[in-house]
Amino acid sequence: MHILDQLNEVIVARSNDAADQSYTASLLAKGTEKCAQKLGEEAVETVIAAIKNDRDEIISESADLLYHWLVLLKSCDISPDEIYKKLAERQNISGLAEKASRK
Repeated sequence: MHILDQLNEVIVARSNDAADQSYTASLLAKGTEKCAQKLGEEAVETVIAAIKNDRDEIISESADLLYHWLVLLKSCDISPDEIYKKLAERQNISGLAEKASRK
């Protein structure tokens, strides 16, 4: 099992915990908007780390980003498998062609 799938299982399990006992549960209790805000914050922190060319910070912030991405998916009742499926569908399609097909 991939580490992201393992992390997602932990997030799903902790979503049932009391908000005062779990950071994950507390985020989910605040709703999708807060989960999305936290994901955005982590994305910005990852970008800043990249601009500073701070390898260790990029790694750390990327881990935070992936965690908050999975929490947002849980908040939206979307399984990572749905994202993986979409990525697989796009695997043999040019990025430019895929983007043009969205219009």
